[in-house]
Amino acid sequence: MNIKEMYKSNKQRVLTGLLLIGFAILIATIDSVFITWAILGMVYMFAFYEAVELFGEKDNKLYVYAVLTWIVAAFYPYPTELIFVILIISTAVMAHKKKVNYLTLAPFFYPSISMLFIFTLYKDFGMGILVWLIVVVAFTDTGAYIIGKSIGKTSFSPTSPNKTWEGVAGGILLGTATGAFIGLAHYSFVVALVVSFLVSVSSVWGDLFESYLKREAGVKDSGTIFPGHGGLLDRLDGYLFGGVIMVIILRGLA
Repeated sequence: MNIKEMYKSNKQRVLTGLLLIGFAILIATIDSVFITWAILGMVYMFAFYEAVELFGEKDNKLYVYAVLTWIVAAFYPYPTELIFVILIISTAVMAHKKKVNYLTLAPFFYPSISMLFIFTLYKDFGMGILVWLIVVVAFTDTGAYIIGKSIGKTSFSPTSPNKTWEGVAGGILLGTATGAFIGLAHYSFVVALVVSFLVSVSSVWGDLFESYLKREAGVKDSGTIFPGHGGLLDRLDGYLFGGVIMVIILRGLA
C-alpha cells in the first residue's frame, strides 16, 4: 500500500490529526502555565474517564479525587508526588472499611501518574521540552504506521497483531532522528539522541499497553471523541509512557 492509498483509506484520521497538530502549535505559541495546566487538565479528565470505563469501575468518587489532585498540582511544586498521597489515602480508607478493591486504584496508576509527569515536564523544563516529547512520540507513531503498512511482515506482539517489527523499528528510527534534531536546541547531540531513542522505545510499549487494556475490555477504541482516532487514550498512549521516561532522564541530567 502506497502513501496515496493510505491517505485515501484513512482520510478522516489524517484530517483529525492535522487539526490536533494545529491546536498543539497554538498552545505551544501561547505558552501559558495556566492555559497549559487547564488544557492538560481537560485531557486528563477525559482520559481518566476512559480508563475508568476500561477498568470497569463504577465509583463516581474517583472523579472527585482526580479533579482535586489536578487542582493541587497547579500549586504544589512537585506534582508527581501527589499520586502517592492519593494511594496512601485510598488504601487507608480501604483498610479502615475492611473493603479492599485494588482495581479502584488502577486509574490513579494509569493515566494519572503519567499526566502528572507530563505536566511536570512542562512546569520544570519548559514548553520546548514538551514539544520535544510530542515530536518524538508523534514521529514514532507515524513512522511505525507508514512503514508497517508498506513493508511490515513480522508480527510484533500477540497483544497487537496488526503491528510489525518492521514498523516498530522504522518508527523508532524516525522518532529518534527527528527527536535528536529537536533536542539539539537544549542538549548535546549524544544526549539528544539517547533521550529521543529511549522515549521513542517507551512510547511503543505505551501504545502496546493501551492495546492490551482495550483487548481485556473487549473494545476497539478507548472512546469516540476523535473521529478516525478513537478516544483520548488512543492518542495519548505513547506519551503516557514516554513522558515519564523523559522526566526521569532529564532529572538525572540536572
